[in-house]
Amino acid sequence: MTQSASMQSALTGATDRPTKTVMKRLTKLAVLATLGMTGACVTVSAPDKPIVINLNIKVSQEVVYRLDGQAKSLIQAQPGIF
Repeated sequence: MTQSASMQSALTGATDRPTKTVMKRLTKLAVLATLGMTGACVTVSAPDKPIVINLNIKVSQEVVYRLDGQAKSLIQAQPGIF
């Protein structure tokens, strides 16, 4: 460092910054540490018994129909039409 550079850093309060390789190493270390901490926390296992879904559904259907007078009399006159 030259004298003007040291004066400038003294005046501005700037400090030396780490190089890119140091930052890359620190980033890798932080990622590995994070993975190491979370790796033991998550466990996934299959259930011992099969999954059973019980569908008790009662289906009832009612058919309601209305006939006009002419159709009603026709059906009564000819019951074998249907």
